[in-house]
Amino acid sequence: MQIDPPTSPKGRPQRVTVLGATGSIGSSTLDVIARHPDRFEVFALTAASRVEELLDLCQRFRPRYAVIDAVHASRLAAGLRERGVATEVLSGPQALCDVSAASEVDAVMAAIVGAAGLAPCLSAARAGKKLLLANKEALVVGGELFMRTVQQGGATLLPIDSEHSAVFQSLPDDPATWSARVDKVILTASGGPFRQRDPSTLADVTPEQACAHPNWVMGRKISVDSATMMNKALEVIEAKHLFGLAPEQIDVVIHPQSVVHSMVQYRDRSVVAQLGTPDMRVPIAYGLSWPERIESGAQVLDFLTLGALTFERPERARFPGLFLAWDALNGPPGTPAVLNAANEVAVEAFLAGRLRFDRIHAVNRATLETCLPSNPDGLEDLLALDQRARAVAQQQVARWM
Repeated sequence: MQIDPPTSPKGRPQRVTVLGATGSIGSSTLDVIARHPDRFEVFALTAASRVEELLDLCQRFRPRYAVIDAVHASRLAAGLRERGVATEVLSGPQALCDVSAASEVDAVMAAIVGAAGLAPCLSAARAGKKLLLANKEALVVGGELFMRTVQQGGATLLPIDSEHSAVFQSLPDDPATWSARVDKVILTASGGPFRQRDPSTLADVTPEQACAHPNWVMGRKISVDSATMMNKALEVIEAKHLFGLAPEQIDVVIHPQSVVHSMVQYRDRSVVAQLGTPDMRVPIAYGLSWPERIESGAQVLDFLTLGALTFERPERARFPGLFLAWDALNGPPGTPAVLNAANEVAVEAFLAGRLRFDRIHAVNRATLETCLPSNPDGLEDLLALDQRARAVAQQQVARWM
């Protein structure tokens, strides 16, 4: 993992591209940026289809570029002209890569959900950017290719997921010492909305119930992943690549209060943890300002009113998807990409009312067993594998409908 401090721009704020600006991570990122106008300015904002939200953001932050899908580009451009905003509108996958690798950009917040975020992340890595990674799938799908690109491009990779940011903050400064000093990392999970619900009742779960996270405000897809703990499965895979760990060196515990964001256990059995309020602005502010620290806007953690901190072992019967992480890591190269594609299809089907909540795992498991990867080499192979896995997963969804 490359963690050398980036070269700071002299005499001007850092220019930031925000991929996925209208999502929850994008919104939190822009909130932090707005608190520090002397330190940051927005170079580009991207969204998939939320025209009105992107219009408002462009009017407020005045980026040089806005990227949206081709279907909505003309509407966005017309709206910007009506508001007198000079932001240039771009569209298409290549535009995402262009605004991530542009020579004027210092930092890229990668917050596009799903495998669609892989290509612009690779572009930012090749261009040696300070890459703030909130897209799990870039590492889950890209794996060794992504980490190799980061190293070759001289990029600075900083994890933004609260768990991986916590691990990063709890590790020694020198990555060369990690293998000799670290026993394992322990990722914490809230347990989501169904932590205490009888697993036999999960067939009746609605999308609204699955998206009602008790601690975090998140998008619908990641909220469902939290309810199944598939988000934690993806984070286990991500941690393996980020920190150069063996699968058996990664553990998961349920921590309902979401105050301890993750821990590192050292060889001498001491444990270092990072604590904070459950607010994504904290790891975002840390990533934006690293190696410094700046005010995030989050509330101070009040130990006098905190109450008990509890920890539980995840139950396989309630969260079977979690345990697919180690199956994927121990499978042939490309297996994590298959798991990610299957899960995206299954969650989309659940949110659309075409698949029962308790059958998300069945689709994921069946796709892993059916779609065998063929040692993908390069981005084209990974994207082809992703599409093949999605087709298999769609067949599995149809089987369970």
